[in-house]
This record gives sequence, structure tokens and C-alpha cells, in this order.
Amino acid sequence: MAYASKKEDESGLSSYYNNKTTIIQEARVFNDSPISPRKCRALLTRIVYLLYIGETFSAQEATTLFFGTTKLFQHKDSALRQMVYLAIKELATTAEDVIMVTSSIMKDMQPNSEVIYRPNAIRALCRIIDPSMAQGVERFFKAAIVDRTPSISSAALVSSYHLFPLAKDVVKRWVNEAQEAVSAKSSSSFFPGSSGGGYLNFGSSGNSNSGYQPIPSTSYITQYHALGLLYLIRQQDRMAVTKMIQQLGGGKSGAGTTLKNSMALCMLIRYTAKVMEEDPNIQKQILDLLEGWLRHKSDMVNFEAARAICEMKNVNASQLTKPIAVLQLFLSSPKPVLKFSATRTLATLALTHPAAVASCNVDLESLITDQNRSVATYAITTLLKTGNEASVDRLMKQITGFMSEISDEFKVIIVDAIRSLCIKFPTKHVSMLAFLSGVLRDEGGYDFKRAVVEAMFDMIKFISDCKEQALSHLCEFIEDCEFTKLSVRILHLLGLEGPKAPQPTKYIRFIYNRVVLENATVRAAAVTSLAKFGVNAVDDGLRRSIGVLLNRCLDDVDDEVRDRAAMYLKVMQEASLADTYVKEESVFSLAALESKLVAYVNDVDASAQPFDASSIPKISRAQLAAESTRPSTLDTIAAPATRASASPPPPTAAETQSAYVQQLADIPHFAEYGTVLNSSAKPAQLTESETEYQVTCVKHIFREHIVFQFNVSNTLPDTVLEQVVVVMQPQADSGLTEDVVFQIDSLSCANSPGIVYVSFKRDNPKEYTTTSFQCILKFISKELDPSTGRPEEEGYEDEYQLEEVELSAGGDYIIPSYASFSSEWDRLRSGATATETFSLGAMESIKAACDSIIELLNMEPLGGTETPSSPSVHTLQLSGLVTGGGGKVLVRCRMTFSRGQGVTLELGVRAEQENACALVVSVVGG
Repeated sequence: MAYASKKEDESGLSSYYNNKTTIIQEARVFNDSPISPRKCRALLTRIVYLLYIGETFSAQEATTLFFGTTKLFQHKDSALRQMVYLAIKELATTAEDVIMVTSSIMKDMQPNSEVIYRPNAIRALCRIIDPSMAQGVERFFKAAIVDRTPSISSAALVSSYHLFPLAKDVVKRWVNEAQEAVSAKSSSSFFPGSSGGGYLNFGSSGNSNSGYQPIPSTSYITQYHALGLLYLIRQQDRMAVTKMIQQLGGGKSGAGTTLKNSMALCMLIRYTAKVMEEDPNIQKQILDLLEGWLRHKSDMVNFEAARAICEMKNVNASQLTKPIAVLQLFLSSPKPVLKFSATRTLATLALTHPAAVASCNVDLESLITDQNRSVATYAITTLLKTGNEASVDRLMKQITGFMSEISDEFKVIIVDAIRSLCIKFPTKHVSMLAFLSGVLRDEGGYDFKRAVVEAMFDMIKFISDCKEQALSHLCEFIEDCEFTKLSVRILHLLGLEGPKAPQPTKYIRFIYNRVVLENATVRAAAVTSLAKFGVNAVDDGLRRSIGVLLNRCLDDVDDEVRDRAAMYLKVMQEASLADTYVKEESVFSLAALESKLVAYVNDVDASAQPFDASSIPKISRAQLAAESTRPSTLDTIAAPATRASASPPPPTAAETQSAYVQQLADIPHFAEYGTVLNSSAKPAQLTESETEYQVTCVKHIFREHIVFQFNVSNTLPDTVLEQVVVVMQPQADSGLTEDVVFQIDSLSCANSPGIVYVSFKRDNPKEYTTTSFQCILKFISKELDPSTGRPEEEGYEDEYQLEEVELSAGGDYIIPSYASFSSEWDRLRSGATATETFSLGAMESIKAACDSIIELLNMEPLGGTETPSSPSVHTLQLSGLVTGGGGKVLVRCRMTFSRGQGVTLELGVRAEQENACALVVSVVGG
């Protein structure tokens, strides 16, 4: 007779034993008489297990199990009663009518109940009640929070934490009890006969009926839970949080603190660091507290304080001395967790303060051979950031020894550290490139291979001496690369850099092999790369050979590959097409393209006309690469994430433009204006940042209108502004007529900022009006009634003088756009042209003149001409687009500088439209 193996038997039994249907059928044991505690406990354990592994019960199934479980309330078995509470707590979120068991649960919260049940009852009650019942159980929770039994107090505090989002006003009233729990001098009584009842006599430690006595606790975990609740209640009041920190901090040395629990102290340190980040004015006082905690008897507290100081904004080397000394002691600790935490923190700090971390190099070098490879990895990456050029080769040898023993995640950390080291010490590129090429041949996942490839890309970009060798290594890698994305990126790079190499033909074999052996995506990329060799080839023989290879691709099974081959064969025959599709160095700004496309799709009338791509500004490929470059893995993986900033990241240009378009589209009157041609890239500040009323202005240019958007903020909490408008007075003969004004009906501190719109009609839409406006903010000011929170009936009219608003060419009508200057300058030879000479006597250098002209015209400097190479003679080249169909405009500024006379400027302008040319000349001459 054959018996199943133990493993197979257990697997089969487990699948049956923990089957949902089986459990529901077996739930009838809850109705047995007498009840079997052992069977019921086993079944409840299986129910909770299923819920924990993600199994779901329908509402009917959960309700049946829930009320079957509640029948066990009257049983005296303590272990069964605790399992009952655990089960109903988990089933409460799915079952229906759970509120019916509230009274049964509250019986176990009474002072005369078994103390062992009270924590379970409190945690279950938190899940059962709805927000409207929170006030009814307030008395019970207040009593439990200050109970002298740690398990009861902790259960009440944690449950209060979970109730806070649902019943904030009720839980906020428990702040005194939470404060008492934080400051508790002892956790429990050691004397069986103690009868100190605590708050409302609920905290009785002894029970004459059961004989249960609480076990004294030395962990003081209640303080940890109480501190969390206390901060949750006070987190919106920074002064209250600061006061709490000062009370619990224990002075400069930290010895006077009432907190005995290490986790509570660690949490207090994190709150302290957050307060210091929000209010730099108290940094000195907070720093003294943190330095006191560096001497605490708990390693956990020492580390948290050291890390908080290391992550401070604008921390200097002298402030880092003490925390680094603490971390240095951890490096020699026998505990792996201390070594790991110290090396990880030092690796982060080395990114910004390598000199300060260098004092730990001796200790870090001893950790390179540590058995824990995570510790060794962080030690090496820190040394790579802090070491000098002489130690590079030695470190590279040590790294090579254990690369095969660590996971891909840590391999990425090391590769990125070497990537930054390549730029720091370019003369060591030989050994580093050899290391990278070696690990590129090793086994590894996509993230690891991508990190190595990008490190080689950086070496090719920044270290010209290693370009050919690095390209050869990449060619060998794509011969056996399993990642399509990496193959495509490498083929793209070969198409850019290969034709410039001394022997471009040696790369063609590797590229054509991809056409023969790879999938359609890689084949298409290989065709594009081959075409770039053909277009840029100096040798006619090479061009003909590329043509033969591309002709073979016309029979490919994939239509994308065939289409590319046919297109590039045509491009190779016509120089004008080659300049447009292969050699063109500019691309559309993706943010501007997205904004224009969204506006075009949303505008019903625009669909009658073809999309006008000429109005979209262009940027260089270098700018596009800079915008799309991913954050260095060195910053995201090797460096542990610091505390999240309280402020969200600033919106991108595309997000800002889309938001403006959406705001304007929501106003029917502006929908008739058509498409927004341009909006201000940055709001103009019209008031000081300290004033009670703050106003910024954004300008929106339409074909026949100009809309001024005033963002108005009221910073006075006890005042409401009504009928808020901005009165704008343009200069005489400005060519603008006021169209409409949209006011803010009511503006308080709570609903700030509000928006006032002022629209002007352009008398002649073909002219580019430049003028300035006198602006006055007018409103009716009303005081808030403190008792009702409503504004008073009577108010008074008031006004506030704002800064002038300028409507200028740069930023309002001209958009920066990249172009190939020499070819575009020749193309516009037959267009509108103007040449003027100006004397800029106030300019102290050519660099100052360049900066002023770029800022004035808001145009894109080309070819690095924004940085003069000579102090006496320079030519600045600029490119831009004029909104409203003004087309492309190029500016050539020839400048000479002599002491005493300043800068002499010869301004040459070429544009597609005469009025665009005149606009630029008028701005400079203005």
C-alpha cells in the first residue's frame, strides 16, 4: 500500500481544511449544546486566517458567520472569548447590521468585567460603531485611556487613533487623557490587592470575582500609542506641537524626559524634525534637543537623532560632527542592524557632505568584507563618493570580488556610484569601463542592465577618450541582449555617435545583424540607425552600401520596417529631406505641443481649419534629453528616501497651461474668444509677500482679446472681502478697450485665493500692443462676528494700490523656440529684415548685455552664444516664435565693448512677418 508523502498530505488537508465552503458549513458548531470551546476556537482561527490571506465573504456569508460568532459571548472560556472578538472585528467591515451587538460588547468594557476581555472589547467596538455613536461611548474610552493596565490603555489609544478621521470633534476632547497617558510614571501596580480605580473607578487592577491581576509592564508601550494620538489631535496647531516637544523633550541633555519607551522617543524625534523643517527659526533650540538625544542609552534613539540632524536643511559641517561620531561607533558594533543603518545614513549624507563623511573611511573599509553584503554594498558606495583618485583602483578590485554575491538592487547602487565616479575622475575611465563591460556580460535583470548601459552612455557623453571603446562594448552587448528597450536605445546611440567615429564602418555589421536576427521593434530601430550612417557618410561607397542594405529591408515581413526603409531610401537621395528628417537638431516642445493639441481638440470651431504646427515652439535635442532624463538611481535607491516635503512638487509647464485653459473654458464668455495663443509662464507678483492682501497676475493672449487673471488672497482670518474687483487704467492710445470684468463676490481667508478676470478687446488684432496699466484693488471689507462666524451687515469700501502690470513683447507675444540658426537665417533672407545700431552705455560687460537682451526679448539663445567667449567682441544668436500667426523670428546681436563707452550693439532681425520684425526692434529701441 502506497502512502502519500507528508508534504502532499498536508497540502491536500490544508486546501480542504481552509476551504470557505467547508468553513461556512461547519459554522453550525456555534449552535451546539453544550458548546465545544476547542472546536469553536479552531473554526474562528480558520475564518480569521482566510480573511488575512485575502479571501472574501459575501455580505450574506459574513453576516451569518458574524451573528453565529456572537452566540459565543456568554461562554466563560477566556481564550474562546478573545477569539470571538478577533473574528467579529474582522467580519464587521463586510457583515450587515453589526451595530446590534454594541450592547453585548459594552458589557465587557464595564469595570466589573474580566480585565483580559476589555482590550479585545475596545478594539472590536471601534470597528462596530458609526461616527454618530462616538459621543455615547466617550465615557468608556476616556476611562480606558488612563487605565493602569497597559493592554487596556493601549487598546483604547489605538482605537481612538482609528476613530479620529470619523469623529474628530469627539476624539479631540480626549486630549487631557492622552496627555496623562503620555506622562504616566508607571505602567501598572505590582500589588495584588491594589484597588486604585483610576479615572471614574474604571482602572481597577484587582477583581474580587475573577482573581485576575494585571502583569506589570516595563516597556511603557502606552506612551508610544498616546504620543501618536496626541500628535494626531494637535497636528494642525504648530505652536501646540512645539510646546508638546518642549515638555516631553527633557531639556538640552534629554535626561528630564518623562518618555521611557524608545519608540515613543523616536516618534518624538521625527515630530521634532518636522517642526524644524517647517519653522527654521527654531532650528538652534531644536538642534540642542537632538544633540541631547544622541547620548540616550537606547541605540534606536541615538540613531534616530543622528539621522534627523543629518537630514536637516542647510546643515553645516560643524553641526554634523556629533551625529557622525555616533554613526561611526555603530560601524564597529557587533549588531548587523546598527551597521546597516549607519552605513545607509552615511551613504545618503555622502551625496551632499562627502568631506564630513570622509572621517569614517577607515571604519567603512573594514566593512567591505562584512558577511552582510548589504552592509558591504553601502560601505563601498560611500567610499566611492568620499574617496580620492588614488583609491579608485583598489576599490574596483574589491567590488569585482563580491558582485556575484549580491542582489540586482544592490548591483544597481554600485553601478550608479561608479557612474558618478566616472565624471568625478575621468582619468580612471579605463578601469571603470573594464568593470562595466565585465558586469554587462554577467547575468542580471532589466534594471541592472539598464543602469550599466546608462553609465556607459554618460561616459560616451562626458569622456571623449573612451567613446570608441564604450561603443564597441555596447555593440557586443546587443549581439546577445534579451531586452528590447535596451537594444533600441543602443541602436539609437550608435546612429548618433557612430557616423562621427574615425571608422564608422566597423559598427555597421553589428547594426545589420539586428535587422536579420531580432524582433520587429529592434529591426525598425536598426533601419533608422543604418539610415543615419548613410545620410552622414562622407564616402560615396559607404552610402551606396547602406542603400543596398536598406533595399534588402524592403522585403521585411513587418510593415513598419518596410515603411522606414522606403522612406530613408528616398531621404538619402534628396538633401533637403535629409536636413529635415535626419539632420534636424530641433524638436517640438512636448509641453507646448500637448497644450496646443488639447486646445485644438476642445475648440469646436478650430476643427474646420488644419492644425497649425508652426505656432509651436521648438527646443534642441539636448534640452529634450534634459527634460526627460530620469532621476539618477543614485538619488533614489542608493540614498534612502528622506521625509516627504509638506509642499507638493511644483506643476510642470504643461500642467500649468492646461489648468489655465480649463479655467478659462469654464467661463462661457471667454469660450467665444477662441483658442488661447499664449499665457504667462509665471505669475507676476503685484504686492509684497508680507501684506494682508496678496495679488498675482497672469496674462492670457487671444487673437482679438487680452484677459488679465488676478489671483487675490485675503490673509486676514477675521475679515471678509465682498465685491472684489481690480480697476485697470491703460496708457493713452494703447489700442485696448475694456470688454468685461468678473468680480469675486466674497473672499475670506478660508476660500483664498479667488480670481478676478479683466478682459480688454484689441482694437487692431494685427498689432502687438505694448503698454502698462495702473491697477487698484477695490472691495467692501466686513468684519466676521466671532460668535456666529458670519460677516456683519455693515461694511466699508476700501481700495489697495497694486504694482503696475506690463504688457510687453517678451513673454507675452514672443515664445522661445529652438532653431538651426545658420540654415534658418539663410531661409529668412527673403523675408522681413531690419538692422539697427544701439549704444548701451550703462552695460558694464558683454555678458551683462547678453543677459539683458535675452530677458527683454524672452527668446532662445542658440549654440551657447549666451556665454561670451571674448570680453570685447561677441555675437549673440536668438530664436523665437511670435504668437497670433507672427511666425518665426531670428535675432543676431553683434556686440563690442570698450571701457568708458559700454556696449555697442548691431541688432539684425529676420522674420516671416513684417510686424514681428518691427516688434523686436521696438522692444530693444523702446
